[in-house]
Amino acid sequence: MDVLIPRNSKIPFKVARQYTTQKDGQGSMRISVFQGERDLVADNRKLAEFNLKGIPGMPAGFPKVEVSFLINADGILTVRAKELRSGAEQSIEVKPQYGLTDAEVERMLLESITHAVDDIKTRALTEARTEGELLLGQTEKFIARNASLLTQEEMLRTAEAMQSLQLSLTLDDKDLIQRQIEALNEISRPYAERAMDQAVSGALKGKSLQ
Repeated sequence: MDVLIPRNSKIPFKVARQYTTQKDGQGSMRISVFQGERDLVADNRKLAEFNLKGIPGMPAGFPKVEVSFLINADGILTVRAKELRSGAEQSIEVKPQYGLTDAEVERMLLESITHAVDDIKTRALTEARTEGELLLGQTEKFIARNASLLTQEEMLRTAEAMQSLQLSLTLDDKDLIQRQIEALNEISRPYAERAMDQAVSGALKGKSLQ
């Protein structure tokens, strides 16, 4: 959970943050709005949810989706999601009666303090796993397109590193996952650079520099 509007913010209040897609060709994104003090959405209260559709089919990480929150003087929250490249946009209003009571806010605040350390660890582990899954997918696609650029030794080392990373994702060890991510990145860096050099060379072939 990302906190965009801190507790006790003065109204009217407006804030925005950019997000992107996780999968190649992803055409929609679910925007979920929660209220609470915890790092994980499961420990907070859902207020609203909507889907942003019409995101152009692009590689993961390319779309730029700006999610903005606006609370007006009447306490009505408007959440808007807009894909900046295409202009695709969707919004929703959340009425103030869907908020939490003072007692519920106090309870959630106390829980956030009590579970702060565990929440941070859980969030860090989740983020590491997400990063590892993305890297595995990107590496697999890169090799499928550029297998001819890799030596047999690089193919074997990459396969071993991918297997080790995949295994680490099943364990509750953030540091291990990060080490396996770094190991795979280190192995793939040389041939990724060769692919980049080849692409640049191909683009410049037949052209003279002025």
